[in-house]
Amino acid sequence: MAARRATAPLWFVAGLLSVALGGIGIIVPGLPTTVFFIVAAACFSRSNKRFEQWVLNLPRIGTLVRDHRSGLGMPRRAKVVAVTMILVVSTASAVFAIGNRAVGAAVIALGLIGALYVTFRVPTRERVLAERDRQPTPP
Repeated sequence: MAARRATAPLWFVAGLLSVALGGIGIIVPGLPTTVFFIVAAACFSRSNKRFEQWVLNLPRIGTLVRDHRSGLGMPRRAKVVAVTMILVVSTASAVFAIGNRAVGAAVIALGLIGALYVTFRVPTRERVLAERDRQPTPP
């Protein structure tokens, strides 16, 4: 209990930083938004329950954070948008912003890894719900 009290301010600051980065991600293309709010909710759960509830009740974002917590993953449409943005931003960065070809290739490779991770490792909400509906309910 004493250790939790000692680390709570650090978790709170990490939560505020995550909210700030998530807020910037709403405006800046290519910077994730939901991931930072998921991290913020986790940090606030260890420091300030009121702020955790605030994140969970945010319009649009709160639903995604709650879905993540319950194992539902991402909606299909959000996955398509996320993968598209990852590929567009990493390709544009490699082509326009990086003069060194090796660095450009690394950026594209990392973008592909990110896109593959989101595609194959992050659950799709609709698929998870369909699988849950197919499972028999216990008596």
